[in-house]
Amino acid sequence: MGLKNFQYNKILREYDTRQLNSKHDLDKRIEEVYEKIPELKAVDDEVVSCSIQSAKLSLMGDDKAISDLKKITDAAAGKRIALLLKHGFPSDYLEPRFACTDCKDTGYVGNEKCHCFKQAIVDIVYSQSNIKTSISRENFKTFSLEYYSDDYIESTTKMTPRANIKKVVNACYEFIETFDKDYQNLLLYGNTGVGKTFLANCIAKELLDRAHTVIYLTSFQLFDILEKNKFAKGEESFEFQNQFEYILDCDLLIIDDLGTELNNSFVNVQLYLCINERYLRRKSTIISTNLSLDNINTIYSERVFSRIASNYTLLKIVGEDIRLKKIF
Repeated sequence: MGLKNFQYNKILREYDTRQLNSKHDLDKRIEEVYEKIPELKAVDDEVVSCSIQSAKLSLMGDDKAISDLKKITDAAAGKRIALLLKHGFPSDYLEPRFACTDCKDTGYVGNEKCHCFKQAIVDIVYSQSNIKTSISRENFKTFSLEYYSDDYIESTTKMTPRANIKKVVNACYEFIETFDKDYQNLLLYGNTGVGKTFLANCIAKELLDRAHTVIYLTSFQLFDILEKNKFAKGEESFEFQNQFEYILDCDLLIIDDLGTELNNSFVNVQLYLCINERYLRRKSTIISTNLSLDNINTIYSERVFSRIASNYTLLKIVGEDIRLKKIF
């Protein structure tokens, strides 16, 4: 993923800030504990003193110094935990607290970028701030069945809208729970305002919380990037090629409102290229659309429809426009 220097530096500064905040937080907790448990400070001071002495002995050729120090530090660790618990503190109260426990807020695991670093790149390059705002409002905790009627049977699903949405939500949960084990894709389709984007955001939040990289794009945004990747030249070409590669390789790509873009042969070719390449890489995709399956078959190429029909779980959502229900 290509980043401009100022963008890359912005991410690195954020990691520096996280590390400083973590150290400041730990220092405050250590100060608090030392004040309430002076004995624990004495234990830590002893370990520091022994470490200095062991280092000196080791430099003088005493091979036994390091093993002796390990015994002392192991015993001290046990004393620390016992003292913390005795005085009502959790056993890990003096452990550093990181925003990302995998990379310990460094951005890297070994020589590889951590998942949190990759998502930070996504957030900058694809202007994903909107989804961060959306998923704070639209998630499974705020999802409600009350907007789906239980008073009639919808003809195409042979269920009430409420029974149908329960089935759809269960499929979404299964998609999340099996995400790391089974390759799946979802097509969320139905009329305007029935909750397709809301459910896509619910899934996005759960997978972001589980350390997966997620890119959310409207169909218009996606095809704008694909067009620039195809026709841009020079330095811009390199930048959009990198964007395109990340679209193909992120853990989850959400294409929202498919069908609202201006459709032509270029869109058909690029849509197939995108979903087929992600299929070959076994990278999951969620598509939401107001189009019916017949409309998708008519508007897009046979190859596009075939790929979706054969490799996506088709989830139809029915009901009234929830946005109108909220107003009235």
